[in-house]
Amino acid sequence: MPAKSKAQQEAAGIALSAKRGETPKSELKGASKSMYESMSEKQLEEFAHTKRAGKPEHVSDRK
Repeated sequence: MPAKSKAQQEAAGIALSAKRGETPKSELKGASKSMYESMSEKQLEEFAHTKRAGKPEHVSDRK
């Protein structure tokens, strides 16, 4: 599943870094902490490696 926004992609990248031991888990907060706890390394890779072209900065759930 690809990331829907640049912010989501960035959070996935930070969570992936923590999963790999490159970033301390204690530095995670917000979306990246939630992603770290609920997603596998493979899922995080898919989100983090999404192409950025045409992605909005943020996506709102409100309609």
